[in-house]
Parts: sequence; structure tokens; C-alpha cells
Amino acid sequence: MTLWVDADACPGTIKELIIRAAKRLKIPAVFVANKFISIPESIYVSSRRIGADPEAVDMHIAQNAQPGDVVVTQDIPLASVLVPNGIIVISTRGELFTEENIGERLSIRNFMQDLRDAGGITPGPKEFAQKDRQRFADTLDRVLTRRLKPKAG
Repeated sequence: MTLWVDADACPGTIKELIIRAAKRLKIPAVFVANKFISIPESIYVSSRRIGADPEAVDMHIAQNAQPGDVVVTQDIPLASVLVPNGIIVISTRGELFTEENIGERLSIRNFMQDLRDAGGITPGPKEFAQKDRQRFADTLDRVLTRRLKPKAG
């Protein structure tokens, strides 16, 4: 299992939580970005700087993540590609994207994008708060614990 991070817009506090989890659980975490990402030296944490194309990071993650891997991203279209392939996707606010909710989330996202494209004014994202950090930490811990638990049988 690899923990992939769409790192360009990932809040610093979330990066810290991911790094701590990777080191504690001894699992690889790969931060993928269009720009340089500062990460501590560790055999469990690495970064990949991908070309400047805005879709390059998404394409890299989609091409390299395997079923059972965990991806952290705010990008709903990327999540909609990964979830059907058995990849676990968590938003930076701790929302777990699933087969049951990804279609609705993508529809809402596309509707809001259509409104903006037509000149409509939509509210931006809410400010990232402590409760978002806590929800992410709880979701990440729950997902990783479940993934690492030995299967009975």
C-alpha cells in the first residue's frame, strides 16, 4: 500500500499528519506536485515533481496508484477516476469518497463549475479549520488501520 498525496494545494497541517502516519506505520507516502515540496528526509516519505501542465499531477497519480492504495486529494474529478478502480480517496477535509457518494459529489462540482463558467458568482471554499484537520486525522487513521489490519481467514 502506498499513500499518494496530491500535494500542490494540500494544507501544511495535513502534510504533517500524513508524514507522521507514514513514519509511524512504516508505509510509503509519495507527495506529487507541480512545484518543489519541502518534506523531511525519511525512507517512508518522498516527493515527485511533475511537469507544469495543470493535469500532470492528476495523471501521474491516476497512472501509478494501485487498488488498495490511499490517495489524499481535493480534486473531485481525480477522485471519480480513482474510486471505481479500488483506490481509497480522502479529501483534505476528511471526506471519504466512495462508490456511493462520488457521483453526487462530481455532479455538484460540475454544476458549480458550469455556474462559474456562465459568469455566476459562487462562494469559495470555507476556510480550513481545526475541525477539518481533526476530521482528516480521524478518517486517515480509520482508513489506514482498516487497510493494515490482517485479514482473518
